Amino acid sequence: MQSFSDTLGQVFRAISANKLRSFLTMFGIAWGVGSLLVLVGLGEGFRSGQRRQLSRLGNDLVMMWNGTIPAVANQHTGMRPYQLTLGDAEALRKLPELRAVTVELGRSDLYEVSQWNNTSSRVLGVDQNYAEIRFIPMDRGRFIDQQDIDQRRRVAVLGSKAATLLFSGRPMVGETILINGTAFTVVGSVDKISRGNNDFDDQKIYIPVTTMIQLFPLKGDNIAQDALTSIQYQPTVRGEITGAKAAVHRVIAERHGFDPNMTDAFEEFDTITEEKLVGVIFTVMDIFLGGVGVVTLGLGAVGIINIMLVSVTERTREIGIMKALGATRRSILSQFFLEGLLLTSISGVIGVAVSAGFMGLLQHFLTGKMPGFDPPRLVPWSVALALGSLILSGIVAGLYPASKAADLDPIEALRRE
Repeated sequence: MQSFSDTLGQVFRAISANKLRSFLTMFGIAWGVGSLLVLVGLGEGFRSGQRRQLSRLGNDLVMMWNGTIPAVANQHTGMRPYQLTLGDAEALRKLPELRAVTVELGRSDLYEVSQWNNTSSRVLGVDQNYAEIRFIPMDRGRFIDQQDIDQRRRVAVLGSKAATLLFSGRPMVGETILINGTAFTVVGSVDKISRGNNDFDDQKIYIPVTTMIQLFPLKGDNIAQDALTSIQYQPTVRGEITGAKAAVHRVIAERHGFDPNMTDAFEEFDTITEEKLVGVIFTVMDIFLGGVGVVTLGLGAVGIINIMLVSVTERTREIGIMKALGATRRSILSQFFLEGLLLTSISGVIGVAVSAGFMGLLQHFLTGKMPGFDPPRLVPWSVALALGSLILSGIVAGLYPASKAADLDPIEALRRE
């Protein structure tokens, strides 16, 4: 009876005897595996990049801005503008559907001066909890606190670009800047938020909203003294936005005298819906790209089956001699099965290794270079899918040609040239 080592030796000799054919066959499988992993990794890179972009706004966040009320629902004529106010924010804080509410009053027409430089950044009046709801990573000092709000202190926190423009790398905490001629003490600075060339968020300057309303309120006709530019909130139940939005719409509509069912009256954006939409889009993309990869891998498996069938045909006389010398059906089946399985598994491992190395290089050179996109990365479930497909392909590629070889009649096989 032939030992396993003898069978394995024959398999390697058979593979070595047709080096070019074996190489091309293995290349097809490796290419299929690599395609599957890279395509899925590409989709996951887009997904994680978009999620990270959204997280830079804040997690589980809804932003609402001043809006206009249509005279008739779904008609954009006779629009009446309204402004959100501190009173609106206080009313929203009483809603059980919300776990956090913060406010924002922004102006871009103010002028900031330090003893070294000047600029015209966007100044935001914010609450003490603004940094907890929005993505505000502190670099130095502190953010606005409750005492700043209550006492209407003239303190400022600088975005990273605003800090660079006003202080050019010099110490800034404790220093004084002028905003439209009014002195403010710098109490902190924010780490870099923006990515790429879009540094709008890094040019912001944060001051207490009460100070902002006192010194730099919104200008215009029929604008309330405590008018804001935005109210932002988080739902009590994470990811559950429907009930929270309905409650907010009801309160705002009641306070400003319109029907809450007039959806056109609300100007808002929420990261929850956006993240779900991104998730659906990229799940579909993963399925599509994964399907393309599996088809490519399947074509490689078909190639192996074809090559193995050709090998059986070419080695018909050899199989006849082996059977005449006493080789069993099982030993011949094992030899051809192992040959197909070995070709498939070795090429699959090569495909996984090469694709992982390629994606590792992309991670090294492209991370942080393309806003909204992360380089492709090795995704565990795609590796599991590739390995599962490989096992199935290897069994089919080895078993069918092997059974053909094992079923050959030795006398008929010896007659063939």
